Amino acid sequence: MGCLFLSIQFKRQTVKKSLLLFLFITLMGMIAFSAEKNTTHSFALGDSTFLLDGKPFRMISAEMHYPRIPRECWKSRMQAAKAMGINVIGTYVFWNLHEPQKGKFDFAGNNDIAAFVRTAAEEGLWVILRPSPYVCAEWEFGGYPYWLQNEPGLVVRSKEPGYLKLYREYLQEVGKQLAPLQINHGGNILMTQVENEYGFYSNDKSYLEINRKMFVEAGFDGLLYTCDPAGTIREGHLPGLLPAVNGIDKPAEVKRLVRLYHDGKGPFYIAEWYPAWFDWWGTRHHTVAAAKYANRLDSVLSAGISINMYMFHGGTTRGYMNGANCNDKDPFEPQISSYDYDAPLDEAGNPTEKFMEFRKVISRHLEPGQTLPEVPKKREVMAIPAFRLSESIAWNGLLPPPVENKTPLTFEALQQDYGFVLYRTHLRGPKSGILKIKELRDYGLVYLNGKRAGILDRRLKQDSLPLEFSQGEVTLDILVETLGRINFGPYLLKNKKGITEKVTLAGQEITGWQMFKLPFATDTHLNPGKSSPGQDMPVIRKGTFELAKTADTYLDMRKWGKGCVWVNGHHLGRYWSIGPQQTLYVPAEWLIKGKNRITVLELLKPEANNLAGLEKAILDEVKN
Repeated sequence: MGCLFLSIQFKRQTVKKSLLLFLFITLMGMIAFSAEKNTTHSFALGDSTFLLDGKPFRMISAEMHYPRIPRECWKSRMQAAKAMGINVIGTYVFWNLHEPQKGKFDFAGNNDIAAFVRTAAEEGLWVILRPSPYVCAEWEFGGYPYWLQNEPGLVVRSKEPGYLKLYREYLQEVGKQLAPLQINHGGNILMTQVENEYGFYSNDKSYLEINRKMFVEAGFDGLLYTCDPAGTIREGHLPGLLPAVNGIDKPAEVKRLVRLYHDGKGPFYIAEWYPAWFDWWGTRHHTVAAAKYANRLDSVLSAGISINMYMFHGGTTRGYMNGANCNDKDPFEPQISSYDYDAPLDEAGNPTEKFMEFRKVISRHLEPGQTLPEVPKKREVMAIPAFRLSESIAWNGLLPPPVENKTPLTFEALQQDYGFVLYRTHLRGPKSGILKIKELRDYGLVYLNGKRAGILDRRLKQDSLPLEFSQGEVTLDILVETLGRINFGPYLLKNKKGITEKVTLAGQEITGWQMFKLPFATDTHLNPGKSSPGQDMPVIRKGTFELAKTADTYLDMRKWGKGCVWVNGHHLGRYWSIGPQQTLYVPAEWLIKGKNRITVLELLKPEANNLAGLEKAILDEVKN
């Protein structure tokens, strides 16, 4: 019994010591974790290089935009960036996403920019933040919310008081989300950009100084910088801030320009380096061979210059967020939904030949002992056999109560952001002559008594067509689609949509209009019935398809005309038979095993009712 008692006592003491040791180790781990979590790093400008915690640091940055990537894929895209040798993620912040209506802010779901930044931190990546209200980025209105155009006297990118007030309010909200994530507050945001290529637009240094102060007031008290193309740095930089250079990669020229406007010192940063380009409707897909840029990347890194690849991964501009280019020399050029950009990581997030070539270059510039993660495997893809969209309804079965006015009203006057507006009036015949729409923006389908009389396309400078009808009353319908507000150039301030001036027939102005608002932001209210669409009228088609597994796929839209598609409630973007984009990317994360729902809004070919999914994208097929 004595031996047994001693044994039990010994065991109890052993357990007690083990428990105390376990608690001690756990406590030390928690303290260490807390200390690591709360560690505040430093990021500063040296004379020739950036300094991270006092040591030289070269940024190899990958531009990717959170709204162009499904939130479910943010992490995998960042992991792919690390595998190429990237150590920084660059992104814009998009005002029109975060304040879609005046005073109503949205930072949830795919708009959760703070979660995007934190995801980068989880992957060991730093962030360069570009929250200027103007972003360009081939994005609707360059990132500005449409409703700014309803503010009396407001002038974007100016010192106009109304603009500065709304800009400040927006920036304060962004600051609440992101200022705590700056490196000087324990986060992973290294630098924040003030304005965006302002030298392209103007040269008012006092306006830039107001920008800088507003950023600081919003909590952005870390490093600030400006970026401009080489030819406009003088106009766009703000003395005292680092001037980054866009669009050139000759090391000697980059260094000369930065030193010229930064007191003879560096560090040196190419804020936008373009290994390819974007696309617009009706033109060829832009591609650039990897070999053309690999040596340039090598020379930049060899010179100790930091660089941001625009784009490393483009993704998809979904919904109605594609912008457009237009200036005095070039026609209106609305951009396509695919933002593949011929980037190192393709639209679906797969490594390309360009990825592999750039990875080889970057691997020659790693720190001693540093190795790159394995290249991620390509995402699984699948073909979906052809299926039929069995339900349909004509648009005239979905018309809301009209807004009536003597003259046509713009989208903005109707308080409508994107989508479509149907303009309707009634005329008495007989009449004949030229129907002319002054300043149509941007695409109009013209109908007489439900029969299509013609198509007007701003890209082609088409604003008129001949009409003739016999005695009696006829209904004139003009269905107008906005193809994206201009995101760059002098017409940024002339961006209202719809019928923006007047309609005449045979030289006489037509008055007495009804306007039906059709934003089609979601497909939840598009419930087909038994009514059959007219021969020429646009149509909504719905259907389902069954899947035994999920994987990426590409909807083949080559037999359709023009419109947009939703799958399981997700707006995939626009399609248009003129190309170059002929498919719509569907990420596996938005598909489900079993029954999947699909809605197609078709403008030109109401008879189309079959779809299939392909294993690869078609991004370079132009049809005249």
